[in-house]
Amino acid sequence: MKKINVLFLAVVLFVGATSFINAQSKVAHINTQDLIEAMPEMKAAQGQLEKLQKTYDTEIKAMSKELQAKITQYDSEAANKTEQENQKRMEEVQGMQSNIGAYRQQAVQDLQKKEVDLFQPILDKAKSAIQKVARAQGFQYVLDSSQGSGVILSDGKDLLADVKKELGI
Repeated sequence: MKKINVLFLAVVLFVGATSFINAQSKVAHINTQDLIEAMPEMKAAQGQLEKLQKTYDTEIKAMSKELQAKITQYDSEAANKTEQENQKRMEEVQGMQSNIGAYRQQAVQDLQKKEVDLFQPILDKAKSAIQKVARAQGFQYVLDSSQGSGVILSDGKDLLADVKKELGI
């Protein structure tokens, strides 16, 4: 009977210890914002976006300058024109203003789409590298310690250096 009790106690302790070990999760953290900003692909993507934005800005400024020139011309000639001609010119100016507004809206939409197209592969690459490093080091959870991400305490393992090494940066 004593041997059964000892055996039973040993089994209970073994099961309890195994459960305790399995209940312990390995947790690490990484500042994904710092990681992504350090990636060379990100700098190239930002350069492309800035170039595209400058192109749109230049075109919008040219359109606005043309509109302003027309308004100035029509204002100076208004006294010499008929009411019907002035009305037609006013409609032309309003049409140009709406075209500029529509072009500006389209430019914003194009920039947003281009941003998604450029940044998504970079984000996917970073996520893949984080997962690879975390799995290799046996971490079950990786929290984002970027500003405003909700991580209060980050005393655990910081994977930033290891993931940068994985990406070659």
